[in-house]
Amino acid sequence: MRISQTVTRSADAIMATSDLTLSQLGWKTFFSEQVSAEQSHFCQPVRVMSVHRGRVTVSGEGFEGSISSSFSAGGGAEDRPTVGDWLLMDLNTRSLVRLLDRTSLFKRPAPGDDRRVQLIAANVDTLFVVTSCDQDFNLARIERYLVLTREVGVCPVLVLTKADLSPTPQRFVGAARALQSGLRVELVDGRDPTSAARLTRYCGFGETVALVGSSGVGKSTLINTLKGSDSIATQAVRDDDGKGRHTTTVRQMHRLAGGADGGGWLVDTPGMRELQMSEVASGVTEVFDDVTDVTLECRFANCTHANEPGCAIHAAVAEGELDPARIERWRKLAQEDAVNSAAAVVRRSRLGKAGNRR
Repeated sequence: MRISQTVTRSADAIMATSDLTLSQLGWKTFFSEQVSAEQSHFCQPVRVMSVHRGRVTVSGEGFEGSISSSFSAGGGAEDRPTVGDWLLMDLNTRSLVRLLDRTSLFKRPAPGDDRRVQLIAANVDTLFVVTSCDQDFNLARIERYLVLTREVGVCPVLVLTKADLSPTPQRFVGAARALQSGLRVELVDGRDPTSAARLTRYCGFGETVALVGSSGVGKSTLINTLKGSDSIATQAVRDDDGKGRHTTTVRQMHRLAGGADGGGWLVDTPGMRELQMSEVASGVTEVFDDVTDVTLECRFANCTHANEPGCAIHAAVAEGELDPARIERWRKLAQEDAVNSAAAVVRRSRLGKAGNRR
């Protein structure tokens, strides 16, 4: 059965998936263990392919269509479906019954309003942090994405695009790898199928890879090349500052063909001008482990690393063991996280009180 009348135009490229199995869609034991025997009789698992205002485009075995994203559970923003989520849908009414627990969830404070949360993608196995070998390359921004992936527990891969346009692309690779030991860095020409093909090893059968990065770095171009199509619109960046416009406006999943059973899924996301940090303390610690290890050697446990005597951070900088610029980025991220995390606690408290009054 197909409910095609309500499918939005932006979902056309990801439709025709009703012939796929749950495994091909990314279904894992983690999800099946959440479905009771009773629910299996009247509910069908479906995955969110894209999110629109008040509705979600979903795919499951023998079904593809658009359904309402509202259900009786209520709750805050994190209780609402986002791209990549697995839902239980009522077989008879085609209504949303339940949002299954996630293996991972990428989110951020909503730009301009730290009282709200914006969901990016769920149930992601690998995150492609995409930046280009030009003015967009920014160590501080890359570190923010790395903090996000470490906090969520997802493997990050830094993808450097537009390698063909830079006379010295390897210097970007060296700067990126210096950020963290063992960081996977891939240098590609997003328009060249042979160059982009090396990324397919991260997106095997049933796997989900999300792409994040600024507008104009070539995320949509890269997905088009990997898919072997031009179904996603792209735009050129401005010559004066190298910045691009928001070509992608909806988060949605695209299937990557490969092998007899097909490949995995690529999640295209709109470019992010702002990526605030919130509730990522462990991610900051992991990405800046070289710095946090040194702080353990400070004379005082509550050292602020400002002017205290016996500060190991100051000593390491003076001896050339730590980069002052990296220390400043670490300090800024840690402080930003502390402020936003406190705001998140207040927000949840208000939501809890509002729910109790219902």
